[in-house]
Amino acid sequence: MNHLESLDERLNALFYYLFEDRDSRVRGWLLLDSYLPTLSLTILYLLTVYLGSKYMRNRPAYSLKGVLQVYNFSVTMLSLYMLVELVSATLSAGYRLQCQGLHEAGEADLRVAKVLWWYYFSKVIEFLDTIFFVLRKKNSQITFLHVYHHASMFNIWWCVLNWIPCGQSFFGPTLNSFIHVCMYSYYGLSTIPSMQKYLWWKRYLTQAQLIQFILTITHTLSAIVVPCGFPVGCLLFQFSYMATLVILFVNFYVQTYRKSRPGESIKSSRPNGHSVSTNGTSFKKRK
Repeated sequence: MNHLESLDERLNALFYYLFEDRDSRVRGWLLLDSYLPTLSLTILYLLTVYLGSKYMRNRPAYSLKGVLQVYNFSVTMLSLYMLVELVSATLSAGYRLQCQGLHEAGEADLRVAKVLWWYYFSKVIEFLDTIFFVLRKKNSQITFLHVYHHASMFNIWWCVLNWIPCGQSFFGPTLNSFIHVCMYSYYGLSTIPSMQKYLWWKRYLTQAQLIQFILTITHTLSAIVVPCGFPVGCLLFQFSYMATLVILFVNFYVQTYRKSRPGESIKSSRPNGHSVSTNGTSFKKRK
């Protein structure tokens, strides 16, 4: 315990050196006061993916159809709640689209922060995306992009909640919640045979996520060009991180199309475990 306390103190000192004082409005919130739980869950996630793949190597894959249905519809409903609450909270608070500071809306900022905590927590829930790949032996879907995105988002949003838990931070989660409503509802519905013919919109999931990245980058840059007091360092980090996702995602997209033979098409995945996925959006060659 003393070693853990010592590590926690050192991590706190490092974060204070990098970012100075945390936002007092989120003090005492679940998982936020110490970085150790977030770090530990991330390490556990990475170890589970690595060791789980080895464990499943000579074992039959699990179906998990019922589990996937419950999981996908549950994440859909959580994403829908976050989307509706973020839109409602920011509109009622008079949030600006171009740039919104951290202390401009009073109690309304706290309402936004509470929704963003759920967004942060949803990132650990989404670790299950990869765990289901492992259990279903869909190892080709566990790409660097997929694992990088899942692991990094959970840690980044721990920092966001501690230092910039409202204001400008609302935009990306609002877009991402909308994308997740579309993606996870598709995943859930695609497990129901009678619904297959109604899922014409699956082809647009990938394009929607790329548009999300571009809009988030544009929104971030606009706050740098016309500042409103939101920390510029955080904006530059977000721009850099989103740029890595765009580069990796476009590279994956291009490589996937290049590998397809003439006359073949690429279609979006079926539920968690049928294709390469980056936070849910994916492709699969038609056989």
